Amino acid sequence: MSKLQVLTPQNSQLIIIDHQPQMAFGVQSMDRQALKNNVVALAKSAKVFEVPTVITTVETESFSGHTYPEILAVVPEAPLLERTSMNSWDDQKVRDALAIGAAQGRKKIVVAGLWTEVCNLTFSLSCMQDTDYEIYMVADASGGTSKEAHDYAMQRMVQAGVVPVTWQQVLLEWQRDWARKERYSAVMDIVREHSGAYGMGVDYAYTMVHKAPERSPHGPMLSPIPAQ
Repeated sequence: MSKLQVLTPQNSQLIIIDHQPQMAFGVQSMDRQALKNNVVALAKSAKVFEVPTVITTVETESFSGHTYPEILAVVPEAPLLERTSMNSWDDQKVRDALAIGAAQGRKKIVVAGLWTEVCNLTFSLSCMQDTDYEIYMVADASGGTSKEAHDYAMQRMVQAGVVPVTWQQVLLEWQRDWARKERYSAVMDIVREHSGAYGMGVDYAYTMVHKAPERSPHGPMLSPIPAQ
């Protein structure tokens, strides 16, 4: 593999690490609702492009709580790989799950996890030390206990060879060409729901320029009546 090769649905797999409530409570590096939006959007993106998703959790019953239901709704078939170690690479189930994808040529590992400075960092360094996998760290679908903790962890990982990305970058890299129509509508659905101003712009273009119907039904639009 080469980092000069762009992400494709065929060379990638996704791992979601510890996106659990108690872990999210400690995040101070970004808005936590935005963080949740972004990781759910990333999971949906992987689903659309049939990119395998590994979900691993830590101390679910005793401390961290259950994985966000919005993620589980996207991949209800995915087993939850429970751990005790903060470093996911210490758990053989995680190694085995990623090895299945790697054997299919999916050696670009897209990572979204909590916290950046602990679980993401140790997993990335250990995984790269032991394998020829490449790590693509989704910075805006990962969070740290402070902005400094997140930023310096990202810098440390980049120095070690991790590639920093954002969730929407991953989605559009997988799509690559708008002439590929088979997943166009599904990609636009993710964009409209999760991409903020970009998604609003898509809704505007669809309805106002292309005269597409609105996405949601609503009651009648009543004409203005000046007050007497």
